[in-house]
This record gives sequence, structure tokens and C-alpha cells, in this order.
Amino acid sequence: MTFEPFVVLLPLFGAMLAMPVGRLMGHRAAEWLTTGLLALAAIYSWILFFDVAVGGNARTITLFEWIGSGNFIANWAIRLDTLSAVMLVVVNSVSFLVHAYSIGYMKGYGEQSRFFAYLSLFTFAMLTLVTADNFLQLFFGWEGVGLASYLLIGFWFKKKSANDAAIKAFVVNRIGDFGFALGIMCIFYVFGSLEFDTIFGMVAANSQAIPFGREIGAPIQELTIGFLSWEFHALTVIGVLLFIGAMGKSAQFFLHTWLPDAMEGPTPVSALIHAATMVTAGVFLVCRSSVIFEYAPGAAAMVTLIGAVTAFFAATVALLQDDIKKIIAYSTCSQLGYMFFAAGVGAYDAAMFHLFTHAFFKALLFLGSGAVIIGMHHEQDIKKMGGVRHLMPATHLLMVIGTIAITGVGIPGFYLFGAPFGTAGFVSKDMIIEGAFAAGEVGRAFGYLAFTLGLLAAVMTAFYSWRLIFLTFWGPSRAPEEVRKHPHAVPDAMMIPLVPLAIGALVVGMAFYGSFVGDKSEAFWNGALYTAAQHEQATSHEAVDDYAEVTEDHATVENDAAAKDSAQAEYDGGGHHVPAWVLWSPFLAMLAGTLVAAWHYLRGDPLKPGLLRPGGMIYAFLKNKWYFDEIYDFLLVKPAFRLGRFLWLEGDGKTIDAVGPDGIAASVAASAKRIVKIQSGYLYTMPSRC
Repeated sequence: MTFEPFVVLLPLFGAMLAMPVGRLMGHRAAEWLTTGLLALAAIYSWILFFDVAVGGNARTITLFEWIGSGNFIANWAIRLDTLSAVMLVVVNSVSFLVHAYSIGYMKGYGEQSRFFAYLSLFTFAMLTLVTADNFLQLFFGWEGVGLASYLLIGFWFKKKSANDAAIKAFVVNRIGDFGFALGIMCIFYVFGSLEFDTIFGMVAANSQAIPFGREIGAPIQELTIGFLSWEFHALTVIGVLLFIGAMGKSAQFFLHTWLPDAMEGPTPVSALIHAATMVTAGVFLVCRSSVIFEYAPGAAAMVTLIGAVTAFFAATVALLQDDIKKIIAYSTCSQLGYMFFAAGVGAYDAAMFHLFTHAFFKALLFLGSGAVIIGMHHEQDIKKMGGVRHLMPATHLLMVIGTIAITGVGIPGFYLFGAPFGTAGFVSKDMIIEGAFAAGEVGRAFGYLAFTLGLLAAVMTAFYSWRLIFLTFWGPSRAPEEVRKHPHAVPDAMMIPLVPLAIGALVVGMAFYGSFVGDKSEAFWNGALYTAAQHEQATSHEAVDDYAEVTEDHATVENDAAAKDSAQAEYDGGGHHVPAWVLWSPFLAMLAGTLVAAWHYLRGDPLKPGLLRPGGMIYAFLKNKWYFDEIYDFLLVKPAFRLGRFLWLEGDGKTIDAVGPDGIAASVAASAKRIVKIQSGYLYTMPSRC
């Protein structure tokens, strides 16, 4: 008997049992049941991580045939390679800590059994997504996290703003999901299969592909498909459609508007969405499909451009936000932009490294903000706080640790035990920024743009992150008198889960640097990501057959000496050969943002007007989030309402109903009125027989 499926199924058991157990034994039993099952899943995830990623024992466990129709077969399987093993650790570990934290946070709110059932369902859906062995199974988990996010964002369903936010998230994600669904259809049309091994092996080997209904095909890397009178590069079309799905789920530019509104859900939901589930699904999808994007430069350029613009855009909006949760939400949006433009320039390992480290410090910041909200009697406006470090010193320390991690505090060029010395965000984010510059050096599309926007975003990240700390915890208290005299006690159940997250935010970057992006990365990823060395081999036609065998057996890629030398030249000790000023630029960007924030908020009145003053055009532009909501309301929402009202009143009411059932009924009634005049029914009105 194999136990691997239980790493996915344990949260499902919790979701199924939480409400019945809650009704029979009380909500406390439901809380401990779901949290205990997540603890087991998290422990097993780490065991599998060291077995699969460190030990190199990648494998796929087929459970049953899910769908069979003619020649199409889709199995339900558990794919365990390094990419899925990393995601298992992230999802189950963070979800367990969120479950434990929620025991204290949800105390007194009611509906705990339902809440914990939704949390476990969310976790199960994400686990299904990351362990999928084909695109159809992945899509099942993809839609599952969409459903769970709708239930959790709108958890307080009697609150109109929560309902509106849940609907907004659901609708915006449907746009992206439609693109993803089209991408899956296109994949089946081109490859005749949805299995990862079949698809990725054909792309890497440049095999002959014959689209459905055609008699002749072409090598897949050169294949074009027709639409109307146009011909498009098949892999580019597939890559763009897959990325549209990722844009919706990971809240990238144009499809980002749902993410800040998702803060209407309880704070533990925000932590789970932003650190481990939902928004990371898009990054996972692009990295899982890395071989497709490597041979679709147009799609990769789109990923780079959208990711870079998102990193910059979200950072600008976060500068002037006052809601503590929305500041961190826009920060997530910005950090996801970093991950995407890293993937767009081919640094998939750096993208996954930042996803891994980001989970720790982002969960820490969200859960820490939840403790602040509870301690401040549910106040979320940082301008109404101040001096909280005296009331909540432990929370202050933990939030500062999260802040130095996300801003990237470290020493450039200084290595300790073979890894850059610094916090998790310093190690992983600097790799992305350096990688973007290196990509620009070799002519990769938008590499220099991503590098520039990434640096600007780093300046703003430091500014708004320390602005949150200074306005919330430092300076004089601006809270009401009753809050200062009687601070709300924060349960230990909320504080304990923050400790391992804080430790991770400090050390996981250094601890896992060598494996994710350093000199051990090739053996670590074990073919789960399509690396630069593999691409060079494939394009030089020296190891195509080896890679095809790797993707089938999940074995270690056997690179020749020339490819290893090439990889070593590009990633010397895990880093890039870049000028010294590039190496120091992320650190200087962080330092500039931090000093400007300290200069403004630690001198005199922290609420005094700054460079961007109320009433100014730029202030209004950023305060209103680039007017995206207003633009979409004008271009999409109001026309849709007007169209719907017209179709309802004119189309349905005056046309269909008036001519159809209402018209027929009116005609019958009018005819009946005329007919009854012929005979009234009274005897004395009957015609005489005389």
C-alpha cells in the first residue's frame, strides 16, 4: 500500500468531517480535527520533499482512470517531482500554521466549523493542482481553489461588501479561467494528449505533431495553426492562453482588481490565499510549462512584460494605502510580478525560489497584521494606530522580521557557507533582479525593462513596508483612549504559529540557496524545470533523446561536459556574471526606500504631508489605484447593466413576453370577452323559438 495519496487526501478528510463533527461534538473538536490532519500532511510533505527533491526519487502514482472517451484517457495521478514536492511543503506547512492561528483568531466569531471546513477544502484543491499529472486534473484543482476562495472571501455572507468582493473575485477569475480552458483545448488539438510527459517530451525533442483533423503536421517547435485567415505559432498561442489563466489566478496587471477586495475575508484567509494557495497557482503553472515557454519566445516576452509592469504598478499603489491588510495585499501582487518576470526571462528556478521564500515572510506579515487588528479592537487603518509596539512588543518584533525579509536586508557579495548572507527576500529577490539584467545582456525580450522596473519596485517596497511599521508601531499613539487603556489580549494560539514563519523568513533563503539556484540546482530540480543548460543542449541537438527519456522516467538529466561548463559560466556559484553595480543595486534600492521612509515618518508628525500631497494629480491617481475600478466600471460594468436592462425590458418584456406567452394570453382573454357577448347565460336573453 502506498501512502503518498494521503498527503493530498488528509485535508479533504478534514473538509468533509469538520461540520458533522462540529455539530456532534462542538466547534472545538472540528478545529482540532482539521488542524491535526493538516499537521500530519505537513510532516509528510517534508518527508516527501527530502525523499523526492533531495533524494532524487521522483515518481508518479496513478490512482485510477478518471475519464475515458474513445482514444482520450485521463488518469487521476499523484505526480511527485521536485516542483510538486516544493509546493507540497509550501501549501501544507503554511496551511497548518494558518489553521492553528485560526483557532485563536476565530474565537468569538462563530461558524468555526464551517470556516475550518472551507480552509481544508481550499488546501485540498491546491494540493490537487500541484500534484496533477495532466492539464485536465490541474484544471480541476484550479477551479477548486476558485470555488474555495469564493466561499472564504464571502465567509461573512451577511455583509454586503464581503459578498461583493467574493463575486468580484469569482467573475474576474472566470476571465482568466476561460483563457486557460482554451489553452487546454488547444493543447489537445495540437498534441492529442493532455499528459505532461507526452507534451513536454514532444516539445523538447521537437517531435512531429499532427493537429487533430489534419493529415500532415510539422515539427512542434515550428508548427503553426490557423484561425480564420491567419496562421499563428502553435506554442506561442498555447503559452499566451495558459498565461492568461495565470494572470487571473495570480492577480497580474489588468486582472488584478479582485485581490485587494479579497481582504473582506477573515485575515487567516488572506494569509492562505497570498502565501500558499490561489495566487501562487499561476506561477506554478508557468514553471510547470517551462519547456513550452522556452520555445515560445513571444509568450515568454508577454510573461516578462506583464510581470514587470505588475511589480511596479502594485508597489506604486501600496505607497498610499492606509488599510494594513491592503498594503500587504498589494505587496503580494508586486512580489508575484517578480516571480513572473523571472519565469519570463527563463529563470524558472529563481521564480520558484522566490515563491518558496515569499510564503514564509508573507504569511508572517498577514498573520502579524491579524494580531494587530485583534489587539486594536478590529481597527485596520494604520493612521489610527501608532505606539503599538508598547502594547504588543512580540508582534512588533515579528512584523519587523517580516519587513526586513520582504525588503531584502543582506550583504551583497558576502557569502556564508556558500550562500549569500541575508534574509530570505534578499537572497531570492536579488537573484531575480540579477537574472533579469543577465537576460537583457543576451538579448532576451524586456530583460532590461524588467530589471529597471524591479529596482524601482524594490525602492517602493522598502518605503511602504517601513511606512506600515512606523505608522503602526512607532511614534505617539493615535488610537482612541479605550483602546490604549484596554488593549485586546491576543491568544497564544495566534502568536505561536508566527515563530516558525519568522525563523523561515530569516534563514530559508540561505539554507536552500544552493539547492534551488546554486551549484546543486541541476540535481535538485531533476528535470522538473526546463533549465538553460537543457535548452542549450536541445537547440544544439546533442541530448534531445536523453531529455525525452528524462521527462518519461523522471530521472536525472545527463548533461554533457560542454553543457555543464555553459551552465557554470552562467551561474557561477548560483549567481550571474554581472557588473558590481548590478550586484549592489537591489541593496541600494532597499536602502534608499528605507531611509526616505525613516526621514519622513520618524521626524515630527508622521501624518504630515509628504512629496505626494492630497489634492495632487499623482496622489489621486495612486490613491485611486490607477482608476482601474472606475475604468472597468465605465467600460464593462455599466454597459453590461444597461444591456441587461434593455434586454430585460425591451427584449424579454416588450418582445418575447409581449408576443409570446403574455401576448397569447392577452389575445385569448380578449377573444373570450368578445365571445361571451354572444351568450350571456341568462334565460331571458336567449333567442325565442316562436
